[in-house]
Amino acid sequence: MSMARLWRVAALVGVSALASGSIAEAQSPIVQTRFTADPAPLVHDGVVYLYTSHDEDDAEGFRMLDWRLYSSIDMVNWTDRGAVASLKTFPWAVQDNDAWAPQVVERDGKFYLYAPVSVAGSPKNVIAVAVADRPEGPFKDALGKPLIAPGKDNIDPTVWIDKNGQAYLYWGNPDLWYVKLNRDMVSYAGPITKVQPRIADYQEGPWFYGRAGRYYMAFASTCCSEGIGYAMSDGPTGPWTYKGPIMDHDRRATGNHPGIIDYKGGSYLFGFSYELNFAMTPMHHERRSVSVARFSYNPDGTIPNLHWWDATSAPQIELLDPYRRVEAETIAWTSRMPRDRDRAYAWAPGVTTAQDDRVGVYVTRTVDRSYIKVAGVDFGKAGAKSFTAGVTGGRAGATIELRLDRADGPVIGALPAVDVGERWQERTTPVSNAIGRHDLFLVFRNTGEHSTLGIDYWRFGQ
Repeated sequence: MSMARLWRVAALVGVSALASGSIAEAQSPIVQTRFTADPAPLVHDGVVYLYTSHDEDDAEGFRMLDWRLYSSIDMVNWTDRGAVASLKTFPWAVQDNDAWAPQVVERDGKFYLYAPVSVAGSPKNVIAVAVADRPEGPFKDALGKPLIAPGKDNIDPTVWIDKNGQAYLYWGNPDLWYVKLNRDMVSYAGPITKVQPRIADYQEGPWFYGRAGRYYMAFASTCCSEGIGYAMSDGPTGPWTYKGPIMDHDRRATGNHPGIIDYKGGSYLFGFSYELNFAMTPMHHERRSVSVARFSYNPDGTIPNLHWWDATSAPQIELLDPYRRVEAETIAWTSRMPRDRDRAYAWAPGVTTAQDDRVGVYVTRTVDRSYIKVAGVDFGKAGAKSFTAGVTGGRAGATIELRLDRADGPVIGALPAVDVGERWQERTTPVSNAIGRHDLFLVFRNTGEHSTLGIDYWRFGQ
């Protein structure tokens, strides 16, 4: 079955993996509320923090203004943490575009965000650095100027801190460059060096890391079309030996950018595709979407060919506890059910998210028949008796239906969301037959085509 066809099925009925006793898997792409690209995962205190660049909804070419953050502890449900930095973070940079591929690393309790931006009067990019006290930010300009001065190859920075404490910054398209960073992570020592000879099939988007005494350089392979390739070395500065594709060149990809981590006993590859764009229009736009796949290294440390995102994914590694507060922007999938269930159609946009000074990130655009799927919810043997949510807005007749396993699955309860007003309120409704492990669907009904209903968080009670 093609990915487009899978989306039609998922959007229509929200197919559940747990309903049949199997393990839920990450949907592809993992974020549907907006376009995301250039994934840069960071593991910190048992959480995967996924930093991304962000293609604007109206982008035709590259139109990128900020950097976003998502987090997960199960690799399937992803929580939107909002924009953690933007071009405004660097007021000396060009402000109308070019917030390109970032990476965040932690050192000595600080978090450093490296990103390419543009400067006025130069056709070349620079690399900037911002710093924060928490992975969620807010990030602040660390230097008030570029870390790496203008250069024709200055995009896609990647940083790794070696076991001896030495940090390395790599970047570049079409050539690959590196420099040694000082302990402060905002200055460097020694020359900026070009990697020679060029790694076979290298184009852009490097991702540098060390593992088990080996060093890896994953990258977007030569355009166009692009796949994901990698090279290995015995040292952090090479020489590099090309090892082949992790994902083959694919006609569906005119760009790519890998990110690779180890997390809770598994290894994961992040990258992107244009599938959501093509689910909405046959026209190519630079509107990309991030996906993730789990893999296992070969005994010699090499990485297997994972083929494409329609051939691989990541299983859910931890069930979700519904009896703690769950941010409403924790989503495995969102779409909108059609009026005519017999009509085949591609993916339809579901809910989206916004940020508010009062509550932070929350779910909005909850138009009639839109829904949120939360995968792998464990209600336990006793089951849930109530559902509580923080909501705002609403209209007469608006409800949040709570369904199991499918968007049209059994209803376990419905939360009226009328006369809430513009302030945030907590509302509770009884539920029944919420027992065991299920996918949970929050289906928004009678909210109209221009819904004002927002939801900040939810939890079940026993």
